[in-house]
Amino acid sequence: MKGKVCLVTGATGGIGKVTALELARQGATVVIIGRHPLRTEGVTEMIKRETGNPNVSYILADLSKQAEVRRAAAEFLSQHNQLHILVNNAGAFYTSRQESADGIELTMALNHLAYFLLTDLLLDTLKASAPARIINVSSDAHRMGSMDFNDLEGKRKWGGWRMYGRSKLANILFTKELARRLAGTDVTVNCLHPGVVATGFAANNGLLGTVFRKLLDLGSISAEKGAETTLYLATSPEVEHVTGLYFDKKKPRESSPISNDQAAAEKLWQWSEQKVQPTSNQQAA
Repeated sequence: MKGKVCLVTGATGGIGKVTALELARQGATVVIIGRHPLRTEGVTEMIKRETGNPNVSYILADLSKQAEVRRAAAEFLSQHNQLHILVNNAGAFYTSRQESADGIELTMALNHLAYFLLTDLLLDTLKASAPARIINVSSDAHRMGSMDFNDLEGKRKWGGWRMYGRSKLANILFTKELARRLAGTDVTVNCLHPGVVATGFAANNGLLGTVFRKLLDLGSISAEKGAETTLYLATSPEVEHVTGLYFDKKKPRESSPISNDQAAAEKLWQWSEQKVQPTSNQQAA
């Protein structure tokens, strides 16, 4: 991976942290995106220390906020003119309905639209750096997801798992549609199920989330095990020209029927474009 530039979101813990660590260990230039200043700086220094690789840096951003996604992309591009590996990993589960700073349901804002917008902002650089790879971390939770295009943000009918499953389904639909649009560019895009991983997932929801997290951990795999498929898609020559697929345990796997619906993928793309368009005030500025 020497000479390769990698960007990993949600890299201050769990599989994102392991992914960044192992990419750095293999000699890549690694940039991580994190939300908490002390934690993000601490993980960056840990990776440098553990790997002996000085080419590790960080960008601070709350990716649920579109202005910060744009700023993070601009900061990355001001420092790097190449990008070979983009790992969209940041995500969360919520037990109550919340809206982002942009007025969008928070699960869809962070788990899907952040992937969509950040990738779009970096796509020209990925194409110019080809061969390049985009890896979107999804989940088998997508199988309980559905796309109600009359109520994608759950204003009428909301549930934590309903929205999480929908956002993970959106990751796959986005992956497949992007793969179609990138045909012939030598930029591949794949998505994956990491497994049920022992991380801080869902612990952001107070006592209920902590209890739920501990119950999940009873049957969970380690973050190191969970990162294996992400790292495989990022580094293996076996998948150099593979695109538009869903992986589990480093193998292609059939995803749910709705995730293969091209009409749904195109409709989601249109909705996503509308949601990340600048406001009239931003356009005027």
